[in-house]
Amino acid sequence: MAVLRMLVVTAALCVAACGGNSDKAPQLTARDIAPAQAPSPAPPAQTSVLFRNVRIFNGVDPTLQAATDVLVRGNRIASIGKSDVTSAEPGMTIIDGGGRTLMPGLIDAHWHTLAVRPSIAVALRSTTGYLNLMAGAEAADTLQRGFTTVRDVGGNSFGLKRAIDEGWLPGPRIYPSGAIISVTGGHGDFRSPEELPRVLGRAESRQEVMGDTAIADTPDEVRLRVREQLMQGASQIKLTAGGGVSSPHSPLDVVTFTPDELRAAVAGANQWGTYVTAHAYSSAAIRQAVEAGVQCIEHGSLMDDATAQLIANKGVWMSMQPLPDELLGAFPPDSEEYAKGREVLDGNAHAYELAKKYKLKTAFGTDVLFSAALARRQGELLASLGRWYTPAEALIMATSTNAQLLALSGERNPYRGRLGVIEPGAFADLLLVEGDPLQDLNLVAHPQQNFRVIVKDGRVYKNTIK
Repeated sequence: MAVLRMLVVTAALCVAACGGNSDKAPQLTARDIAPAQAPSPAPPAQTSVLFRNVRIFNGVDPTLQAATDVLVRGNRIASIGKSDVTSAEPGMTIIDGGGRTLMPGLIDAHWHTLAVRPSIAVALRSTTGYLNLMAGAEAADTLQRGFTTVRDVGGNSFGLKRAIDEGWLPGPRIYPSGAIISVTGGHGDFRSPEELPRVLGRAESRQEVMGDTAIADTPDEVRLRVREQLMQGASQIKLTAGGGVSSPHSPLDVVTFTPDELRAAVAGANQWGTYVTAHAYSSAAIRQAVEAGVQCIEHGSLMDDATAQLIANKGVWMSMQPLPDELLGAFPPDSEEYAKGREVLDGNAHAYELAKKYKLKTAFGTDVLFSAALARRQGELLASLGRWYTPAEALIMATSTNAQLLALSGERNPYRGRLGVIEPGAFADLLLVEGDPLQDLNLVAHPQQNFRVIVKDGRVYKNTIK
């Protein structure tokens, strides 16, 4: 309002300077200079979609249901069963499935929306605008790979999420964490030594100013950083409880936050009805986080049997990723980051074996970073779960099980409805697959050929059925 008043006064002075002649100088009012309200994007053309003759994988049961029809109205599944619709209603799209498989859209529970495509150098040096435009292009491709929902576990994805939700560009639903919360020298601290010492309470580093990371070194600072993310719309809180691969000052064996700091994060998230998920590879980092009340562990690649047993006893989630060797391509072969990455990759298979042994609540994610080429293989990473799981187990994990993890965000859930399942009333996020993925998991590795129809939120984003 102060700026507005200043502009009005300036305009009045200009009029006075012109001699105060109202015939020559139009009177400028606050209404004239108020910013124009942004137009709303055009609504989708169709109001309903009818799938005929489809066999359903509902995201829960390990077998296909008999061929039937599925009716979508608006953004929800309206009915499942033989439809009495004989011809297209106004605004209806009818798709003859021809006995193909209809399944829920896929969910990636460990995604970094703004850090998928750029190299490390580009990510650290580019403007927020450039990185968001790059992320928007990647979001459109992510949806075309059949991933209709992602859980962003670190990065300032709030603006992109809003643009997608409002229909300005295609992309998956985003469950944002906001900035990765880290201690000084922890995973997520990309500052150079020249940026030290920091002043408590001030965000001096570029990554903090951009909203991708947040440094916190006391319980009070942790509470502040947690509340900042929740204020912006975080659906869950992400912090780094142990060392990481990509951060330059973060050895894998280091346990970062103190127990009091972890409890401050948990209390802050719980007060807002949501949860904390913590990056942790080592058993020591995992155990401290679990004992402090963290409800989900990211990675866990270096955990031992006793730690896996503790996770099972506490009912804590494991968000795990079938990490490929190609992830190491982001780092020079002679770098410390490469060596840390090699250690993590070598331990990952054993971690999956422990997850199965102790029947841990396990979510699927990819953790693609700094590689547009690897992002294109998102479906291949899901298919690689076949090393440890049956096709049905892997697909249930990437749909309804991942949706259960998303539901932990409680009142902070940005999408109020069921995801990851095909049932009446659930969100209409659907894939029509050429073939039976419960028999051939590798079908999801080639979405361009095998995902014939992609529907998200009731809107058809791809349809190659003649």
